Amino acid sequence: MSLRDQALVIVRQAIVSGEIRPNEIYSASALATRLGVSNSPVREAMLTLVNQGILEPVRNRGFRIVPISEHDLDEIGEMRRMLEIPGVVALVDRARDEDIEALRPVATEIEEAARRGDVSVFLEADRRFHLGLLALGGNSRLVDTIAQLRDQTRLYGVNALAEQGTLQQTAPEHFEILDALLARDAAAVERIMARHLDHIRGEWAGAVPASTPAADAT
Repeated sequence: MSLRDQALVIVRQAIVSGEIRPNEIYSASALATRLGVSNSPVREAMLTLVNQGILEPVRNRGFRIVPISEHDLDEIGEMRRMLEIPGVVALVDRARDEDIEALRPVATEIEEAARRGDVSVFLEADRRFHLGLLALGGNSRLVDTIAQLRDQTRLYGVNALAEQGTLQQTAPEHFEILDALLARDAAAVERIMARHLDHIRGEWAGAVPASTPAADAT
């Protein structure tokens, strides 16, 4: 893993943990000092997050988290349903049993992290599960697109969800997805994926910070 990628992981975790807060401006050098890493990789990581729509530059001052509204979440949720559900359903005919089964330990990591309320581990394992599942279809552009959509949403307010126990409610659904795929039941895969993404969108509704604009929500 490159220094930039290592810094990217650290910056993402800082956003999740609340070290980097909405509406506050951070310079790359100050954040690097705060996180105990080098300036250059942190700046590269922050520019990557700018390109992904997670951070925005503030002229001559640094970077801040891009505000996200209910309307934004609705659009992103719709895109994920349009792309991710068919992508996973297609695995019924494409993925081998052993490749599907290989994701079961990741589903266990998700469930255990949810039980502990360990947000950082939960998010990392959840990301690995969903992107790893899509990767079985062999479409790298689809994987990259879903990764970017996830990053624009799941980094906001997740600590509060852990405190509410909400993560424990969605964690078992990862096992259901795997079982339906192994049963080669396309209808069940579609139904479970739709329910899972609807649950995620419901979590977002309670996770958007109060300071986030939602006047254009639909």
